[in-house]
Amino acid sequence: MAKECPITHKSSKIAGRYSNRVRATQFNPTGKVRRKANLQKKRIYIPELKKYITLTLSTKAIKTINKNGAYATLKKAGII
Repeated sequence: MAKECPITHKSSKIAGRYSNRVRATQFNPTGKVRRKANLQKKRIYIPELKKYITLTLSTKAIKTINKNGAYATLKKAGII
């Protein structure tokens, strides 16, 4: 199973790679590269349930949890 954030659904994607030489010419392909999402393994305490849960989250999701609260964010995402 691919690594994906359960809240924001961010995962890796394939993107183009550029150099200054490519920009200078009409056609000079350099290939594709896989860009990975910034995923972090976090242990979050949920006071409403009185327990910890470990998730692999994107940094954007961690900011969302800090702003809105763990229980509300995880309930909206369908994790709890």
